[in-house]
Parts: sequence; structure tokens; C-alpha cells
Amino acid sequence: MPAAVVLLSGGLDSYTAAAVARRDGFELYALSVRYGQRHVTELEAARRVAAALGVVRHLEIDVELSRMGGSALTADIAVPKDQPIDPAVIPVTYVPARNTVFLSLALGWAEVVGATDLVIGVNALDYSGYPDCRPEFIRAFETLAGLATKAGAEGRTFKVHTPLIALSKAEIIRLGLSLGLDYGLTHSCYDPPADGRPCGHCDSCRLRAEGFAAAGALDPLTAHS
Repeated sequence: MPAAVVLLSGGLDSYTAAAVARRDGFELYALSVRYGQRHVTELEAARRVAAALGVVRHLEIDVELSRMGGSALTADIAVPKDQPIDPAVIPVTYVPARNTVFLSLALGWAEVVGATDLVIGVNALDYSGYPDCRPEFIRAFETLAGLATKAGAEGRTFKVHTPLIALSKAEIIRLGLSLGLDYGLTHSCYDPPADGRPCGHCDSCRLRAEGFAAAGALDPLTAHS
């Protein structure tokens, strides 16, 4: 089986993207990053998801992006609640260069394990305000990967798989359910209370709720609340 390094946050999208890669015959090496995010509960979810996926190895790396700040997810900036989501505006929950940093880490590990396939659960529909979720960025990173690595210099070609990039949240959920995924293992909230439950009011919670409703499915995280 070919190997793939998958970025695993513990959220719904990364879980689904990883499951698609597993379905497509890849042996999974899961990478999660502790970057000083306020929703650190997601790392616990990432461990649950990695176990459910049966990954070869789950690696957690510390990269303290919170020391730079600049985002509501890494600094003392309020997470927006119950506000209109404007896809033309980059939200304050954007973490500067996060996906560039994460994919670079995945690229380095891919070279070590002999993989040329990376998997990331970016989505250009529900999070179109994030510049590092666009197809243009993914194509540019693939070019960079070929130029910046020993494997690329030796003629190998890297592929960044983005199976969810053009799907709606409802379509992602339906896809995951068709693959038998248990979304009760995941975590999506940007600003969970101390008990780790979803706040229900941040952009991520609202998009998740709308996705489950449109998919005609119950969210196991809120079905009994």
C-alpha cells in the first residue's frame, strides 16, 4: 500500500479526508499540531480519530504559533459568536500561514517515510474566507514541494490530496456517513467551555449544525443536549 501523510486536527473535515484516503488504498501516517490553539480539545479528538482510522503512526508536533498571535484561535481575541459569515471577508479566526506551516511539516515527514502523497481536509466553500484553503494555494504548494525537497530533486512528484475542497458541509457529512464514520469522535468548536462541549455559537459550530441539518442527519455531539 502506498503511504500518505494526513493532517489530522480532530475535526469533521480532516477525519473525512483521511477516511477517503484510506478508502482509496493509502496507508495513513497522521500528523497533528499543537500550535497553542484555544480549542486544544481537538487534539484529544485527533487521537480518537487516529485510533478509529487505524493509522500506522500518529505524530503530534509542538509549533507555538500562539507566540506570534494574530488570530482569535491563538491570542486573547474574542471568537466571533452568532455573527453573519461573509465569505468575502477573512475572519479573525484565520491563523496566519497555518496551512503553509502544517503542509511543510507534513512534507518533511513524508520524505522521511518515503511518501509523496499528502492529505488535507481544506474546503473552499464553507471556509472561502481563508486564503490557504484555495485550490490555487494547493497547486502552488505542490510546485514548492517539488523544488524544496531531495525527493523532488530526484524526480519524484508530490501530490496534495484535497478530497473535500469543492464539497458543501452537508456533502462532506453524507460522504463520511457513507464510509461509516462516527462523528461523535470529532471536535469542531473554536471556543469550547471547560467541559469541552461545543459552544453552539461560533462559526465552526454553526456551519457544522447547518451541515448536519442539510444532510438530514443528527450530530452525535448535540443530539442529546
